[in-house]
Amino acid sequence: GLWVVLRKSALVFLFNSSLSLSLSTLDYQEVRRKDCRGCLECSRDNGCVRCPERLFLFLQREGMSHHGTCLHACPAGHYGQRGKDINRCMKCRSVDCEHCFSRDFCTKCKPGFHLYKGKCLTSCPEGTLPHNTDCLEDCLLAPAAEWSEWSSCLRDGVTCGFRWGKQTRTRGGSRTPEEKAALLCPSHSETQRCRMRKNVVVMVEQLREAAYLCLLFGFGPGRRPCVGNITLQ
Repeated sequence: GLWVVLRKSALVFLFNSSLSLSLSTLDYQEVRRKDCRGCLECSRDNGCVRCPERLFLFLQREGMSHHGTCLHACPAGHYGQRGKDINRCMKCRSVDCEHCFSRDFCTKCKPGFHLYKGKCLTSCPEGTLPHNTDCLEDCLLAPAAEWSEWSSCLRDGVTCGFRWGKQTRTRGGSRTPEEKAALLCPSHSETQRCRMRKNVVVMVEQLREAAYLCLLFGFGPGRRPCVGNITLQ
């Protein structure tokens, strides 16, 4: 009697132990199958250790160890770094950066921060304006103003004495307070060739010369015919 009871108890214990071991093995295999999905090589304790060529290896800290996963794109706060043997997800240096192009160049900031030249700032620097999640130069927001009037026709700083000179006109960003363009925007300029006005003194001397030649020889400068009555004053 007692021997039979002990024998049955031992058999039940062995069956339950075997069943628990089998279930644990199945659970582990299921976890391992999920953890190793997409891996070329997989570790029992650390997940993926090598990924296919186009995927990135993302190592996530779990306590004192790391767990590897193969991803098509790196998660927020990381960027993809391709290497000869393996592609890795590397962490952005700034904790305020949501996406980065490289370790030190952010392309998108976390809410509450503004992006300016690859950095995440709590406020935009002087000379820029907040626009959505970025800090933009004022000139990028300011509409272009109308062109100014053409300047006087000049050459070597004088307005006469030459046949041809140059004149310019400019325009800059709008300077209304509402548009906040201020004086930060560089002005644009255009230059064109222009006909200079004649020097009155030179014109009088030329007329006197023409009149003198006509009176003496009957023709003007360059042997051009005289026109009308010319008298010397």
